[in-house]
Amino acid sequence: MLKTVREQATGLTRDQRNAFVAAYLGWAMDAFDYCLVVLVYSEIADDFDVSLTDMAFLTTATLVMRPVGAFLFGLWADRRGRRLPLMVDVVFYSVVGFACAFAPNYAVLLVLRLLYGIGMGGEWGLGAALAMEKIPAQRRGFWSGLLQSGYSLGYLLAAVAFLGIEPAFGWRGLFAFSLVPALVALWVRTRVEESEVWEKSVAVNRTPAHQVFRNPAVLKRFVYLVALMTAFNWMSHGTQDVYPTFVKKGLGLSADTSIAIAIVYNVGAIIGGALLGALSEQLGRRRTIMIAATGGLVVVPFFVLSTTVGWLMLSSFLMQVCVQGAWGVIPAHLTEMSPDAIRGFYPGVTYQLGNLIAALNLPIQEAIAERHGYPPAIAWTVVPALAAVVVLSAVGKEAKGIRFGTTGTHAPSTAAADSG
Repeated sequence: MLKTVREQATGLTRDQRNAFVAAYLGWAMDAFDYCLVVLVYSEIADDFDVSLTDMAFLTTATLVMRPVGAFLFGLWADRRGRRLPLMVDVVFYSVVGFACAFAPNYAVLLVLRLLYGIGMGGEWGLGAALAMEKIPAQRRGFWSGLLQSGYSLGYLLAAVAFLGIEPAFGWRGLFAFSLVPALVALWVRTRVEESEVWEKSVAVNRTPAHQVFRNPAVLKRFVYLVALMTAFNWMSHGTQDVYPTFVKKGLGLSADTSIAIAIVYNVGAIIGGALLGALSEQLGRRRTIMIAATGGLVVVPFFVLSTTVGWLMLSSFLMQVCVQGAWGVIPAHLTEMSPDAIRGFYPGVTYQLGNLIAALNLPIQEAIAERHGYPPAIAWTVVPALAAVVVLSAVGKEAKGIRFGTTGTHAPSTAAADSG
């Protein structure tokens, strides 16, 4: 395994490294701001005197608007290139995230989180397209896993910032601080060259997205990937968003303990993403996802029934190794399944439409928790999601190792993957 990781992790050019770092930091800073709400929504609820169930709709608002951002920025990226839309996107979500620090009430904060969702939705698809188009095909697995772990790094940084900033400046100070790392991501992004794959593709093909979707194979695959991403997002948000509140409100542990546990399980997420992403180059994308999600099902009883700090740390660490290990395959998997002509649009929109359908996850978990407690709330939502990920991956296709720039407006061939 370590040899596989080393082989895939080396040999990038300077431009390839810059493109990856830009996409990675952009996604990490996006996740940083999103996860601030996850960590402090109980504190915001106290300040604004609203229920936890109502506060949970702050995350729903963000998730609902992410497809809008993926749609708008994705179309722009396929017409004008990846670089400029990504830079505009990071400026947009940075300003909106910063403005959250000054929200006078719940209604204004809800509107700001709706706007933030547009920026967050535009980030992932464009960053994944740029990075995966730059990375050599035989190394995509590892770098895909590392790229997706940017979300976990953002969550981890949010947890660390909570410990250092919230006690002195409160939740508003956290949102104000979020402007700084986002500007760092923007600076790195200015050093990235345009995607050569996009430049070559656009030179020979200017087919609008709506015409590409007239291909039945492209449309059928799109619907399948939306279903897959729905299960993935329910799995991910179901195991992460409510967990800090479960530890604080459900188990009565301190906020600092909750944050320490969050730091531990995000370390597991980063490890899982990189390792299983690399492993997918050997086992295939779908098989790796199925192994990871099955592992998550095994961990669920420990994840929801543990009550001591040690067991909470261990079970949540293992759960995120599995969940984010499966997610680590996704940047490579979705970009490989996308036609060249709409690679800025296709991965991001399928991902974010899945997010839209899964957007009620946290309010549903909080509503169940009010009646039955947090363990049932987590188990009853996570187990079906993990099972759905296994089933959908088993019946799907993949295009591992496909050479970008060869599919035009058509769905990539899955012959290589099917034979493996």
